[in-house]
Amino acid sequence: MQPFGYGQRTPARLDATFAALADPTRRAILARLAAGDASVAELAKPFAMSQPAISKHLKVLERAGLVSHTARAQRRPRRLEAKPLAEATEWLERYREFWEKSFLRLDDLLEELKAKEKKPLRAKKRGGRK
Repeated sequence: MQPFGYGQRTPARLDATFAALADPTRRAILARLAAGDASVAELAKPFAMSQPAISKHLKVLERAGLVSHTARAQRRPRRLEAKPLAEATEWLERYREFWEKSFLRLDDLLEELKAKEKKPLRAKKRGGRK
């Protein structure tokens, strides 16, 4: 049996996905690739860093399975691979459900406490009128 929340994914794959997503530059690269394939030069344009630095970020994203590339003559465009993102979302979804249920229980408890708080006030008001 796998630990809670892992399903068919391996912990190492989720670790690689979340590690890749932890960096804002890599998240920006993924956002750019969501609009379509791009070369390293195209990906480097909006950043104040060299192409080799962008290439290092791309290697992290490729190891995590978030980016792939194809060889088209001299151009090697990068492409977003969404499967690891879907797997991470699925893993996180279990925790979202957990927190939603917890918040619903907390809401129920607060409503119960409010109802109990109102009952003594009504009794005191009635008692004061006699």
